[in-house]
Amino acid sequence: MAMFKPPRLPNIPPEILPLRARHFRLPKTLSAMRHRNFRLYMGGQLISLVGTWMQIIAQGWLVYEISHSEAALGIVGFASAIPALLITPWGGVVVDQVPKRNLLVWTQSTAMLLAFVLAGLTFSGVVQVWHVVLLAACQGVVNAFDGPARQAFVVEMVGRDDLTNAIALNSMTFNSARILGPAIGGVLLAAVGAGWCFLLNGVTFLAVIACLLAMRLPPHRREVAGISPWRQLIGGLAYANGLREVRALLLMALVFSLFGISYSTVLPAFVDRILGQGASAFGAINAASGVGAVTGAFIVARWGDSGRRGRWLTWAALSFPVVLGLFAVNRFYGLALFLAVVLGIGFMLEFTLINTLLQTHIEDGMRGRVLSLYTLTFFGFAPFGNLAIGTLSEWWGLSQTIVVSAALCLSLSLWIVLRTPELRRLP
Repeated sequence: MAMFKPPRLPNIPPEILPLRARHFRLPKTLSAMRHRNFRLYMGGQLISLVGTWMQIIAQGWLVYEISHSEAALGIVGFASAIPALLITPWGGVVVDQVPKRNLLVWTQSTAMLLAFVLAGLTFSGVVQVWHVVLLAACQGVVNAFDGPARQAFVVEMVGRDDLTNAIALNSMTFNSARILGPAIGGVLLAAVGAGWCFLLNGVTFLAVIACLLAMRLPPHRREVAGISPWRQLIGGLAYANGLREVRALLLMALVFSLFGISYSTVLPAFVDRILGQGASAFGAINAASGVGAVTGAFIVARWGDSGRRGRWLTWAALSFPVVLGLFAVNRFYGLALFLAVVLGIGFMLEFTLINTLLQTHIEDGMRGRVLSLYTLTFFGFAPFGNLAIGTLSEWWGLSQTIVVSAALCLSLSLWIVLRTPELRRLP
């Protein structure tokens, strides 16, 4: 007797659309790539983020070349903080209300325009530090909407079953670009100057915009209706504060953003003054950190659903500051490259695990607002750490300031872990 085959259903509910991709036989590490929309997203992201990292490298070196001031580097990093602080929580409210794909097309188009403006100023030879500061502030406004929209959009592309893997692969893409971008940017910076890095970054935004427009998505469903934006904002804050694990994860992200990753702001000066190297070495150290970050993302993608994410996060949060302290007191370029790899692994484990644990412990209707708070930790508050480390480095010295920052990161992370023991038990 022939085997019975159930009829195909013409209308599949949106919440199970990701199941249509199950016929792709992919390794567990790449399970989220079964989804067409996510494949498009990853391809566009990789191209665009290579350009973004090229601009980050070139912009930091350009500012330092113009000013020869660690404080100027900190000010540029700080410039995006004020708009992010004021707007990002409201950005989460918007994310919960509008189609995320449309919002991302708008943010990516605006970021492209800002890159072209910086390229024009640089090519014309009139660029000043205040130009970069102003453009950074404009980018802060863009990031206030782009950050939470990116984070919340992942679940719409892959569903909950592949969410952990998708977040890890997204992080892997980000840091693959972190390897390629600085390497390409360092060569271009030395060969033809910062202007070409900014111009090419603007062009690469076309890739992600095209991929976003090529996606096939179910109709957007508004999660909240008939409630004022203010009440939605307050509701999101109360929701995040009312869950101990969510509150602890957001605090850990805040500590890490303020005191853990702020060293990257003064890295151009560190490479120049402490290691005695130039622009190519600066790009190489950033690339080494990217290698480590890709490794960390691969670990989460392969074993991130093993039920030990809380334990991994605890170890990453306590190990990263120790390695950062060693990096700060080191004077040897070769050892600095190795330590940069280890820092990249710790950075990626911590932020990817925080993101994953947040997304798997919140309701869909609150996703944009909670993730806007997560985004706020590194777009809104991280620049305060950048400003502080840039200013204090001129008073205390580069190595001493980074060591103090690492010590603060370690002590505060330990306090959060001890105060919230259930964090270590999160699956």
